[in-house]
Amino acid sequence: MLEILYQDDYLVAINKPRNLLVHKSFIARDIKEYAIQELRNQIDKHVYPIHRLDRKTTGVLLFALDKDTLTKMNDDFAQRKVVKKYLAILRGYAPAEMTIDYALTNDRGNQQDALTSFKCLQQSEIDLPFAKHNTSRYSLVEATPETGRTHQLRKHFSHIFHPILGSRPHGCNKQNKLWLETYGLMGMMLHAVELEFTHPVTLERIHLKAKVDEEFKAYNAILNFDISPYF
Repeated sequence: MLEILYQDDYLVAINKPRNLLVHKSFIARDIKEYAIQELRNQIDKHVYPIHRLDRKTTGVLLFALDKDTLTKMNDDFAQRKVVKKYLAILRGYAPAEMTIDYALTNDRGNQQDALTSFKCLQQSEIDLPFAKHNTSRYSLVEATPETGRTHQLRKHFSHIFHPILGSRPHGCNKQNKLWLETYGLMGMMLHAVELEFTHPVTLERIHLKAKVDEEFKAYNAILNFDISPYF
């Protein structure tokens, strides 16, 4: 059963599990289960995804229950009226805060403006030798993408040389392999923790939060970040 975070006559939001596709994909045609299908079966209603999360990303995922609501919410996303916040674990000690303004190229080869702000919440250094270093350093950050480009956060953090732990292909494959071989962990540490928007019908301000999953907690047990607010 999917965890439902919010539901009314117009919208429904879930805490998307890791490795669940939002919808059918040409590049993953062998996958039989996806969020649209599971949610439709669970609530016995047609659902329309308003935005997307990567297959490996967990967290708040919002659906409309009718096409008029879908159109209104799509407009709000396009006009950047929706606030999205993510938790991510990065390789290295990230800056205290930063805005990444770095255009990205889409699948059609077109450049699109892309803007991400983030702040570093905590840092950790553990006894995990890597390359010429005797230890490994990591940062827990809260990221707010102001645009919604494909793989934006993964690409932006890679661009500043602080890739998201577990990210592939926009990550550090050597670090990912090290975590898999040492701890048996390979999940991507990116979680859509909050979504805030104005309800398209009631005009109420809606603020949704999603708890982190067990794999995020497993990484945290090693890194010793305080993520108690996100349990």
